[in-house]
Amino acid sequence: MVGTLVYQLTRGLKDDDLKKGGYDAYFVDHTTGVYPASASGVPWTAAGMASKGDVLTDLHENLAAEQKARTTYDNILRLSDDPDVSDVIKFLRAREIVHYQRFGEGLRLAQERLGQKNIYAVNPSFNA
Repeated sequence: MVGTLVYQLTRGLKDDDLKKGGYDAYFVDHTTGVYPASASGVPWTAAGMASKGDVLTDLHENLAAEQKARTTYDNILRLSDDPDVSDVIKFLRAREIVHYQRFGEGLRLAQERLGQKNIYAVNPSFNA
């Protein structure tokens, strides 16, 4: 969504606007296409996604990811003077908070059930 927002803000820029705004290097590589990257220009990669296959570890990782995203949105809001941009970012920030709450509930439920015996209708590890 943030990439789409950036596209909407930049699609009509003139050459002088690109240079003045420091957007020219990005434009050379990607025109105004959506190219997921950090604010410092590091491209998004799946290598940043962490999954261990352990419910507690993975839920803690999810909680941390939601908090990092919320912090990023807080930082964008500090810099934004465009009400339309801020409204989108506020929506995304609220969504991160809800995700954090749900992952927290999942973590609590998982911790409560750690000592319970697993009962399956079908054993998922059996390869028939």
